Amino acid sequence: MLELKTLTEHAVAAGETALDPAELALHAGRIRSATQVAVNTLRHQDDPLASRHRALTKRILNRQADYLRFATDFRVSFDNNAAEREIRMVRLREKVSGCLRTLTGAHNFAAIHSYLATAAKYGKEFLRVLTELVQGRPWLPVTT
Repeated sequence: MLELKTLTEHAVAAGETALDPAELALHAGRIRSATQVAVNTLRHQDDPLASRHRALTKRILNRQADYLRFATDFRVSFDNNAAEREIRMVRLREKVSGCLRTLTGAHNFAAIHSYLATAAKYGKEFLRVLTELVQGRPWLPVTT
């Protein structure tokens, strides 16, 4: 998968819109073979780690197109780290400061955080979008 990720990154950097179908098929076949070997190897192991690995291998086999979507649709990222970073702030705030004691407070924080995260992704300054929001002129991203 990491080799396929590297190929995808190089293709995106080169301005290509898709991977070479033969390369994609080669790597998809390798992933399918490695996953099948893992299924057969883990079949007779009963520890909790093996159980989680079996579940992962079965998901990869059953949903290979989903797992390789990053290589067929360059708009999809290889991992979900950006989404996890967005959530992490909420959890950290809750643990450190003891905030978000009410559901309403959590909803308000999530709405503001989501608004600011979206603005940041569009290169907007936090203070400017918040000022415009308070003045009744909320910034909204352009959709295509």
